[in-house]
Parts: sequence; structure tokens; C-alpha cells
Amino acid sequence: MTRRALVVTHGGRAEAVTATQEAVRVLEAAGIEPVLAPDDGEPAELLEVDLAVVLGGDGTILRAAELTRGTGVPVLGVNLGHVGFLAEAERDDVGEAVRRLTVGDFEVEERGTLDVRVLHPDGSQHTGWALNEAAVEKAERSRMLEVMLEVDGHPLSAFGCDGVVAATATGSTAHAFSAGGPVVWPDVDGMILVPISAHALFARPLVVGPRSLLALEILDRSPAAALLTCDGRRQIEVPRGARVEVRSSDVPVRLARLSPAPFTTRLVHKFGLPVSGWRGRAAEARTTTGEAT
Repeated sequence: MTRRALVVTHGGRAEAVTATQEAVRVLEAAGIEPVLAPDDGEPAELLEVDLAVVLGGDGTILRAAELTRGTGVPVLGVNLGHVGFLAEAERDDVGEAVRRLTVGDFEVEERGTLDVRVLHPDGSQHTGWALNEAAVEKAERSRMLEVMLEVDGHPLSAFGCDGVVAATATGSTAHAFSAGGPVVWPDVDGMILVPISAHALFARPLVVGPRSLLALEILDRSPAAALLTCDGRRQIEVPRGARVEVRSSDVPVRLARLSPAPFTTRLVHKFGLPVSGWRGRAAEARTTTGEAT
């Protein structure tokens, strides 16, 4: 049976076209049929695939996660964007990265996701999910939201704000980070909640456990209704009087990892953090043995 690999790319960039052609050549040389993802493709419309190669930035990787979640397919990201925090390889390494994927020379890292439910005042509901974050933000730029925050069935606080971000550890370096939330290591099993521009004394970022239920109610007196956006891609309208519930999902996204580099190294590399002059334990060992430092 012929193996297939889903190829997801940012079609509007010349660099992505070239990288895609290179990835396709490597896949075909390995006897794997490339399946190019359509721009508006839905998971149910895709052929059954064994692997996924993503050529683009984090937004393109999130699109691939949307197409492959629940299938068990490992996703390899090649960064063609600016930061590319979810990517495993850079543009110059695309050929070797895809080759290693084809021969199984990689590890799989499962990243937790969020299940989201919007309960409307009329009793109807909508559901969604997110790998990075579910952001509830005001629908009208000139007005603010009035919200009530609940954790595990107990009210915590009410305040006016521009919005609230509920994020996974994976999403802690995305929208939640920009809103002032903490960076959380990927192996921390929990959820982050970050208010955006809140008018309150107690409206700090929170980190709750993996079995917690976060809920946000848009109060009837709120000057604005809200809009729920999952991973910057999928949107649900949230009117006044509606309730948004967020919990950890049982369905992860599987990322292909080529390097055992720790998350600290990824932070330093992606954000260009200043580590010049660090000596660490090597310097400590030299001092202990009497070697010059």
C-alpha cells in the first residue's frame, strides 16, 4: 500500500513554492505520495495520510493541526516565517528534515489541546477546540466587555476588559505571552488564563490544573458582545448573556521532533535571548579541578 504525506504550505510566498517543490521531490524519491492540502480543505475531505509536512510559519502549522488532529498523523514543521515556535526545522534544512521524516528518524511529542463550548442564552451551543489558545475578545473596538470569571464551578471575579485568553502550555508563547502571561514549559499539564487590559485590581494571569473547568460569562450589562477565536482561525459569536467553557481535551496534536534540544534552548534560539558569557557547570568543573577559567 502506497504511503501518503500531507503537504501544507503557505501558497502566497515564492519561498514556500520552492520549499514545497524540494519537499515533494524528497517524498517521491522515498516512494511516498505527496498530497497537497487545498487552501480551504476540511479534514474529512483529505485522503488518508501517514505523515504531514508543513512549510510556513506558526499559522500554517496551526492549519495543519486543524487538518490532522485526531488522526494520529505526526506533523513536521519547517519554518518559513519569523519566529516559527512550533516548527522543528529551518528553511535550509528542509530536504534533510523531510528525508528523516520518511525513514522514521524522529520522535513524537504530543501537545495538549483545549475543548471549548459556547452556551447561548437561547439554549443553543457551539463547540470548538484550540492548540494554542481560545481568545474571547470584544466584538466592538470602541466598547469593553463586562465578564464574570469562574473556575471549577465557583465565581472568582468580575471585571471590565478587552478580552480574556485561555491557553495551553504550547500557546503560552503566542497570544497569551503578548497579553502578559507566563511562559510555560510544554510538559506542564495545565491551562493558562490571561485577562487583556482588565480594569480590576485582581485580574492577573492564572495557571490551573488539567482537570479544571474555566468558564467566562458575558454579563447582560456588558457594553459589548464578544467573539471567540480559536488559534486565530475559527470564530464563534458570543452574545451578551452567553457562557464560554474551556477544559483540557483528550485529543492531542502530534508533532514530529528531530532534535532532543530542551525547551530552554528553543526559547533562546527563537527569541534571540542574551546568553553570551554563560559558563554553567563546565566552568564549575574547571574551577573544581584547578583549571583556569
